[in-house]
Amino acid sequence: MIEVIEKVQDLLVSMPGVNYVDENWGQLDYYSPNHPVKWPCILIDINQMRFTDIGMDRGATPKNRQQGEFNIELRIANVKLTNTSGRAPASQKSQARSIWLLVKEVHKLMQGFEAGDKYGKLIRTGLSRVAREDGVQEYVVFYSGSASNV
Repeated sequence: MIEVIEKVQDLLVSMPGVNYVDENWGQLDYYSPNHPVKWPCILIDINQMRFTDIGMDRGATPKNRQQGEFNIELRIANVKLTNTSGRAPASQKSQARSIWLLVKEVHKLMQGFEAGDKYGKLIRTGLSRVAREDGVQEYVVFYSGSASNV
């Protein structure tokens, strides 16, 4: 799965306007004004894998081969410092809602992406908002994929 994380990171780091792309090790869980990220950021994690046996290959190690299905979680976050109320200036609202453009651009890159020969195409399976009390606007986008002979 190291290949998947590295390839996804390489893909996302090329996005203009994204200042931090890393594996998720809890950077956004530190509720302080000094998160160890640069905004906006994308954090990558593989949060679940399921395996099924597909037979044996006596020339491989391990001999028992498996097919895997996995879920990738992308946390897309930014500090929301501007107002989006109905009477706020349009430029302010546009800046505050820029995270949705980021979610859209991430999806353009991720949907159908293949990390290598033994990995299937990534397919978006969900999106959810993370409720926070610190001014960070955070969304989680989920993608599923498959791996052969792992």
